[in-house]
Amino acid sequence: MANVSHGRSDMTSHPDVSEMRERYARMLGGRDVALVDGPVFLLGLYCAASPWILHYTASQPALVAHNLIMGIAIGLLALGFTRAPERMYGLSWAMCALGIWMIIAPWVVGTSPDKGVIINNVIIGALALCLGLVCAASAAKRTPMT
Repeated sequence: MANVSHGRSDMTSHPDVSEMRERYARMLGGRDVALVDGPVFLLGLYCAASPWILHYTASQPALVAHNLIMGIAIGLLALGFTRAPERMYGLSWAMCALGIWMIIAPWVVGTSPDKGVIINNVIIGALALCLGLVCAASAAKRTPMT
């Protein structure tokens, strides 16, 4: 039987080590907020599903459609942050705007919302605002000033 195990556990002697390091650095693209993409996507998923989770589909039909659309928008932003970060982190401020809108939406879109609906949207909005600020701060830090 052939010995297929490697004698050493490090990659320093691999002939393509410099190319692999370059590719890894290029894939990361200097993204120091890569861990924010997942929570943003989960926030969008929860926002879209929250009317059914909190059971206000009958009492607030306008907010049901609103939260579904906003959740899809937040989820698409998260996917964009993941797939094309160099182009999408400029839209981090849109994430902040979505967060602010989610905070005020129960009174603008809804009709006499109850406490649970208000708390739900305020928490979603505050989290979206905070995550958007983290992404925006990172994008501002990485872009050179001219």
